[in-house]
Amino acid sequence: MTMAGQVVIGVLCLDTSFTKIPGHIRNRSTFDFPVAYEVVQGATAERLVAQADPRLLAPFIHAARQLEAQGVAAITSACGFLVIFQEQLADAVGVPLYSSSLIQLPMVHRMLRTNRPVGLLVADKGALTRRHLAAIGGESVPVCVAGMSEQPEFREVMLEARRDELDADRLGREVMTEVEQLARENPDMGALVIECTDLVPFAHAIQAHIGVPVFDIVTLTQMVYRSLTRELFRVRPPGARPA
Repeated sequence: MTMAGQVVIGVLCLDTSFTKIPGHIRNRSTFDFPVAYEVVQGATAERLVAQADPRLLAPFIHAARQLEAQGVAAITSACGFLVIFQEQLADAVGVPLYSSSLIQLPMVHRMLRTNRPVGLLVADKGALTRRHLAAIGGESVPVCVAGMSEQPEFREVMLEARRDELDADRLGREVMTEVEQLARENPDMGALVIECTDLVPFAHAIQAHIGVPVFDIVTLTQMVYRSLTRELFRVRPPGARPA
């Protein structure tokens, strides 16, 4: 399915107003292809992350169907904790729907030696439950988890919505504090999956520091988009570089 001849990825969004910097799924400059956003009114981080409020399922289904009606080719979301509704959301529409970067977790683990854990960088470590991981078949994957809920910039802006202006430098330092501790305590960590879409802008710095594969909602969205826009393979002369 396309919109005006283009393949478009739809994004289910929380009801937030803080600054979305490049690398965030809600910053259009993050992608070199078109995206369409659908904000779910009243869907706050408190309700989705901390409470896993089941009353949010119906409005998210409605928003997903709205995006499908607009002609998007696939649907994702701007909050990894939406994974708790993955099955219901995917069943509600006729296009591929992946609610969270966490859906990559079983795949990432299969790439590693079985005794190597996958790191998870999440919004709130205490809010991540076995139910969230079971929603994507990841409950048996060995994981080590770092959470951002105790970091003041992240908590005040993302979780508590106290203000809209984001201090990106301060948030970046908070992210690296958590990642450094995670890597130090888990030297055998084989890869990292960033659950929280708000932290993806720092993926490059994270990888440069810990030196393992880093997966997030942007890597997943890029993969899905490429799967929907396959091109003819062309024979190139030996030694020729791709255009």
